[in-house]
Amino acid sequence: MQQASDLFNEEQRKQIEKSVSEAEGRTSCEIVPVVATASGRYDRPEDMVGLWLAVLAAVAVWFASPRTLNDSGNWDGQSWMVPVLIMVAGVVSAFIVGIVIGSRVGWLRRLFTPRQQMLDEVAARARETFFDKRIHHTSDATGLLIYVSLFEHRAVVLGDQNVMDKLGQDFLDRLCQQLTTGFQQGNFVETMCGVIANAGEELAGPLPRSSDDVNELEDSLILIDE
Repeated sequence: MQQASDLFNEEQRKQIEKSVSEAEGRTSCEIVPVVATASGRYDRPEDMVGLWLAVLAAVAVWFASPRTLNDSGNWDGQSWMVPVLIMVAGVVSAFIVGIVIGSRVGWLRRLFTPRQQMLDEVAARARETFFDKRIHHTSDATGLLIYVSLFEHRAVVLGDQNVMDKLGQDFLDRLCQQLTTGFQQGNFVETMCGVIANAGEELAGPLPRSSDDVNELEDSLILIDE
């Protein structure tokens, strides 16, 4: 599964951080880009993949095991305990392998994770990040979070009260759509820089940068691998 810390090299991170600095040079808004590996733990896919592999292993062992009918009086035959033990070992081994595969293969995890659960987890983690990174704590309530979660293939843009009052939800939705379209095409750096630049351009009108403006949050790209 793609790790957030591996998505951008050092030069690309500096390029994104430069975009933040340039955008904030036009507006009093504090723009914070965040990329997370995943927004939730999602245990269900691991159990589901393990269960399916265990079922397949049980079926395979059943058909592969030799069976004799009406073979009374033959003490050379295989004990019935042997295939049972083989089946148990096969099922347990397959379940463990399935758990490992389900925890590491992104498309399998998404396949067995309900879409609504991913939406809820991304929304919750974005709100948590908004408060944890003190984006809500700017003096003029002008914080803007640009949040991307790689595993779920989802993006969220959150604005503080002054941003919402001046530009509304439509502004955030447009930025979010630009994010998802660009990331879907694999243009990670260009998309992030473009969204930041567009945000700065639109915010510059209603929320211009004043001569005594103080940079309250660091102009950095935050990467979360947890």
